[in-house]
Amino acid sequence: MAPRRVGTLHLALAVVAPGRPLREGLDRIVKAKMGALVVVGDGPEVLSICSGGFLLDAAYSPQRLSELAKMDGAIILAADASRIARANVHLVPNPNVPTSETGTRHRTAERVARSIDVPVISVSEDMGVIAVYVGGMKHILEEIPRLLNRANQALQTLERYKIRLDDGSAELSQLEVEDVVSVRDVVAVLQRGEMVRRIAEELETYIIELGVDARLIRLQLDEILGDLEDDRWLVIQDYLFDPDIPVDDALEELATIETDDLLDVREVARVLRLPGHMDLESNLQPRGYRLLAKVPRLPEGIIDHVVDRFGSLQKIMRATLHDLEDVQGVGEVRARAIKDGLSRLAESSILDRYS
Repeated sequence: MAPRRVGTLHLALAVVAPGRPLREGLDRIVKAKMGALVVVGDGPEVLSICSGGFLLDAAYSPQRLSELAKMDGAIILAADASRIARANVHLVPNPNVPTSETGTRHRTAERVARSIDVPVISVSEDMGVIAVYVGGMKHILEEIPRLLNRANQALQTLERYKIRLDDGSAELSQLEVEDVVSVRDVVAVLQRGEMVRRIAEELETYIIELGVDARLIRLQLDEILGDLEDDRWLVIQDYLFDPDIPVDDALEELATIETDDLLDVREVARVLRLPGHMDLESNLQPRGYRLLAKVPRLPEGIIDHVVDRFGSLQKIMRATLHDLEDVQGVGEVRARAIKDGLSRLAESSILDRYS
């Protein structure tokens, strides 16, 4: 699922999460065994497909929503769901918009969501199911206990994958110090990092849908992820063959790889824009961003100057204090901090590798 589409769905789910007034109103409708069609947005594009009904413009309350649901027509809310704009409205979306739904209410909801960039909520009278439509996506709201169970399972999976990622990242640092990094080593870290990101993205959806019931899961997720995005960025920055290509473009390309293809080492290696003659066992030279970022209190701007001056990690590690002092913005104190910091990292990596 594309990041932009995920973001749009998350915004819609946040509006109907437990603890929000709109969710309370929807739950009241389900308990009363009624159906409903709710559009969250009252802009001109929504009003252009409205027919009949009546203007309400009243403050939103769960009780008002459930009472208005007794009528057959759609209910139009303000974009922030703070006011009820119209009720008993007949929606007339473009009939040529494709839909996979069968019921009249659900077909209308999907067509409106596909036509207009607003969330549309459908409550099934017979099944008691709440469905959220956003663009071409449909999301069924699940019961809280079942959703909590899924979230906890995803959290356990995320912990396992994060441990594997940390091990791979530590091994990559060791190989960088010894100057024996291969394409396969870098790709392994990128694969694990992307898998962790995707599991975290799925867990984020659960957290948003759970609303106030997901506070502890949110804390655990934040603790597990730590500096994941910074680490992924630094790996790409270190090994992207063409430094003129934006790192964001490479990360976006990595995110678009199908899950099955993510297991293909060569498919992931293409993200690094490597020359055609390089195979998976070819040696790669890191620029040094990752290890320099581990040196305490070293600003990003200084790291950029050091990498620009020396070009590779091995040259940075072999540089003398005098060489480092000549770099713009470094000076004597920072030169010694860089030298000592990299030396400690090298010693620690070698001890971990051979202990």
